[in-house]
Order: sequence, then structure tokens, then C-alpha cells
Amino acid sequence: MSVLHASGMGQARPAFPFAALIGQSALQQALLLAAIDPGIGGVLVSGPRGTAKSTAARALAELLPEGQLVTLPLGASEDRLIGTLDLETVLRENTVRFSPGLLAKAHQGVLYVDEVNLLPDALVDALLDVAASGVNTVERDGISHSHDAHFVLVGTMNPEEGELRAQLTDRFGLMIELENCFDPRVRQQIVKARLAFELDPQAFRARYRREQDAYVQRIVQARTAIAALDFNEAVHERVSTLCIAAAVDGLRADLVMLRAARALAAYEQAGRVTPGHVDRVAASVLLHRRHAQDDSKSLSSGRAEGNATPRKDEPSSSAAGTANAEDNHQHLSDSADWGYLPPDPVGIDTVKGVLPLRPKKR
Repeated sequence: MSVLHASGMGQARPAFPFAALIGQSALQQALLLAAIDPGIGGVLVSGPRGTAKSTAARALAELLPEGQLVTLPLGASEDRLIGTLDLETVLRENTVRFSPGLLAKAHQGVLYVDEVNLLPDALVDALLDVAASGVNTVERDGISHSHDAHFVLVGTMNPEEGELRAQLTDRFGLMIELENCFDPRVRQQIVKARLAFELDPQAFRARYRREQDAYVQRIVQARTAIAALDFNEAVHERVSTLCIAAAVDGLRADLVMLRAARALAAYEQAGRVTPGHVDRVAASVLLHRRHAQDDSKSLSSGRAEGNATPRKDEPSSSAAGTANAEDNHQHLSDSADWGYLPPDPVGIDTVKGVLPLRPKKR
């Protein structure tokens, strides 16, 4: 497969293999889950420059059926995104002539949006609507046209350049927060891999061909198997416990967490979805939705109830979660939306939640 930039020059270029990404296990898992079930709603990747955000998106596209990567330019118009209808043709020939936009071109592939936090809110809102529903509808003067648009939405942002409004951040299914690497050994591995790829892309890619083929096969199998997996009461209880402990708004987190856990179970060819699958996806579901938690209790509870242990090479998510909670409150106060009512505390029993840890390396 080759990755094409549909919005660029249309010139194919070799992609860095997904299997060759180093130190990005949490990001890889989130991207695979969104590829298995695009209805999860896409992945928001936040991190400083040079943390392989765009490299990972290009690498994922190569694993999908059409190997298509469509990039949304920062200055794109709504018509370029959703497509246009030729109303003159409708009036003259009584037929609808539709000019496809980037959403149509991204069907069965990856729609990559760099610096999504700098796009107009209306454009981001339209993106997220289609990513969640899988259908794009264009309406002009009472005339409408709809088409399938199943794609993996990958939005990236550098928080130093501005935040995405909390109302829009919440609509991304999963979120991963990348950090600069300060481990000398890992940095050296990453640099050596990149230099080897640039020196001879084909030879480098050949070393990972078997692993790449395995990823493709597992995604195809998981997409087929996912419909047969259901959720038992233990899974529902685990999801509710985690979402209540994180004080999330609404029920979107519950729904996304269930879908992500099911996608993970399908990817691992498990016979059923378990609370363990929920634990392993919850961090990326709750990172951008958490409002209040006691992380010390959550972590201890998570290790006891989820039978999970933190990876030595991954930082604790507690600091990120706390910072995210403060950011969310700041966004709500700054936005001053008319009609917004802050959540009202109610008298409920304290539930000991968990802050799930990222999956162990295989």
C-alpha cells in the first residue's frame, strides 16, 4: 500500500511504518481502536512539536483498506470540506450534481487535521458530526445530498498555540497527550530509526513488512468480529464507576468507553468484553473529560481492581488529568456561553473510581 495526500500534490511517498514507531504504545492503541470502530469519534493528539503526531497518522493510513490519507489544510473552507451542490444543474436538468469535498475523499481512510485548535469552531463541529455518524449531508436551498464518509479522524494540536474549546474537545472520542522524551536511550533509538528510514526507505520498510501485514489482518478481522461482542453487567458497572469517579459531563464518555473496550477486545480476538478491556482504554477516554478526582485513591484502586501495573517507561496520568481538569474549568469560565449552567453537586455516595493505566507492552 502507499499513502497518498489527497489534498496535496497527489504524489505518493513512502510512509514510516506503524510497527516501527518507538515509545508511542498509547497513541498506537488509540489509533488502532479508532480504525476498528470509526464511530468512536476520532483521536485528538496533543503534544509539542516533533513528537511524531503526523508520522503516526500517515503510518495508520497505510494499514487501512485504501491506504488513503487526506489532509485538511488550515485555511480550508466549509465547501472544500463537505463538498458543493450545483444548483444550476438541478434547475436546468432536474438532477443533483455533487462535487465531492475532502470528507468524501477520506472515505475508508484517515482524515488528518493538523493544528485542529486553530480551525474555526464551525468547521471542527462539522468534522466531528460526520466522524461520529459516518454520513455527510450537504444541503443548499432545500436540495440535499448524502454520502457515506467512514474515516478515522486524527486531530493534532500543540497546546502552546492555543486550546480547543472544551465543548469541541469532548466530542473527540479519544485523546492522547504526548510529551517530550528525556530518556537518552529512547531518544537514540528514535533518531537511529528515523535516519535509517531516510537513508533507504524501502529497505527499512522491508524489515517491518511482516508486522505491518499482521496489523492489517488484525484490523480487518476485528472489524468483522466486533458486531458479535456484547457487554455484560460487570462491564457496564465498571464503565459507570470510572465515569462517575471522573465527574464527566453527560453520557458520551460511557458510550465511547464501551465502544473502545469492545474494539480492543475484537482486536485481541477475545471471546467477550471484560472490565480489564475497559481499564485499558479508560485513560484515553477520560483524559479530556475529567473534572474532579482523587488521583492517589484512583491509582491505588485501579491497581487493586483492574489488576494492572504501571509501565516504567510511561509517566503517571494523574498530573495530566489534574491539569486537564483545571483547563476545562478555565474554558467554561472563558467561553461565557449563553444558557450554560455549571454542574450542580448532588448528594451521592462516594464511588472509588480508578484512573486506568495504559496497556502493557506486548
